[in-house]
Amino acid sequence: MSALSGIPRQTDHRWFDPSTWHLRTRLILVSMALLVAICGAVGVVSYASMDVFLTKQLDQQLTQASHGRPPVGDPNGRPDPLDARGQSIGTLNARILGSQVSSAGFLSSDATRTPLSLNDAGILLALPHDGHPVDRTLSNGGYRLVATETPYGDVVITGLPLASKEDTEASLVWTMVLVSLGGLVLIGLAGTVLIRRTMRPLEQLSDVATKVSKLPLDAGEVALAVRVPASAAHPGTEVGSVGHALNLMLDNVSNALEARQQSETKVRQFVADASHELRTPLTAIRGYTELLRMTETFTEDGRKSLGRVQSQSERMTTLVEDLLLLARLDEGKAPEFTDVDLTQLVIETVSDEKVMAPEHIWQLRLPDEPLTVRGDSTQLHQVLANLLSNARKHTEAGTTVVTGVMRSADGSAVVTVTDNGPGIPPEFQGRIFSRFARADAARSGSEGTSGLGLSIVESIVQAHGGTVEVASRPGRTEFAVRLPALRTATV
Repeated sequence: MSALSGIPRQTDHRWFDPSTWHLRTRLILVSMALLVAICGAVGVVSYASMDVFLTKQLDQQLTQASHGRPPVGDPNGRPDPLDARGQSIGTLNARILGSQVSSAGFLSSDATRTPLSLNDAGILLALPHDGHPVDRTLSNGGYRLVATETPYGDVVITGLPLASKEDTEASLVWTMVLVSLGGLVLIGLAGTVLIRRTMRPLEQLSDVATKVSKLPLDAGEVALAVRVPASAAHPGTEVGSVGHALNLMLDNVSNALEARQQSETKVRQFVADASHELRTPLTAIRGYTELLRMTETFTEDGRKSLGRVQSQSERMTTLVEDLLLLARLDEGKAPEFTDVDLTQLVIETVSDEKVMAPEHIWQLRLPDEPLTVRGDSTQLHQVLANLLSNARKHTEAGTTVVTGVMRSADGSAVVTVTDNGPGIPPEFQGRIFSRFARADAARSGSEGTSGLGLSIVESIVQAHGGTVEVASRPGRTEFAVRLPALRTATV
């Protein structure tokens, strides 16, 4: 993410929990799949059973129809089979002599004979003469046929249409489909309601875990008051046991956070007290050093040693002042807000740094009009001084350092400090604003530092309601400070 990019907004997902939604959807889909499989199996078994029953019933009717034909006698003297009484509409009767169909036809609804087609005659001639019913498709549709050879050498064929059987089976299929679909819809709705009610405790657990995951638990005083409701934390059920265990864990974490806060408070108080007490002896050391330098005569080595004592005392004084400032910021002491001309403050701070490090190339990128923010002028000056000092100490001579001031799209003020040095290792960028964090090997030419400069920068910027970010790669490192409530200065 660019150093100038805004902080992404967090979306409130309380109305929609993806984890429980996916689980609920999978349960519904699995239930529906099982119901579909069961309905399919029931349908197949029902269809097969109905087919066997209807076929058996049709065979019985076929047997009765074949027994109702004219009595057996001389083929040339027997009447036409279609003339037999009791034949139902659509019945097929035929007599085969040799390889010819001597008489055949369908019984029409008006009791007249409908002749067979040549294709039908070919199908009848090919039938086996074993007396077992078979299905064939004729010009009038599907038929159940039985061919019986008589003692006189001719073959009598009787057939009944399959339309009634097929209509019954089709009605069965549609009935099964419609009933199954209706049942699936009703069961799906009922299952959804039941699963949602069953999953509600899990949603409550997920909601609690999500809220806890968004709490800043790393530092400061944290009120961990989020708990699983009693209705979802009853140990008598599986989900209730999980909720009860989660509440116990949150109680333990809350106690640990309170202990950590008390420990941090004691440490901060100690640092503040120790730093305050160190100011007096450090001031005395610096004063006596100056007095000795002015009143006593030293050898060359003595003067060097005395100068070393003075420089180290000044460095330690700076460290003590930084610790005191951090202690005040940790206590939540609000800055003294006034109107600060940010553009002028940047010009002055860069000018001071240019005098201290003329070997670096210092550049400014300023807006056409001054920018004014509400803030503590002294603290904002320290932010700029620390960022510029950081760029100076951790880059080689000849490095270009560009300080820019601009107005962002949302109206806030953005100050950037960019250098073309070797960059910061990626593994160090995540903790670069931590206290006493140092990576001297990351950028060449580093001086001895306390590791508090960037931590002070972050603390001051946060106290002003702003943010500070870093983006670094070899050849470009940029720190961006974003301050709210930017407005144009009145002239």
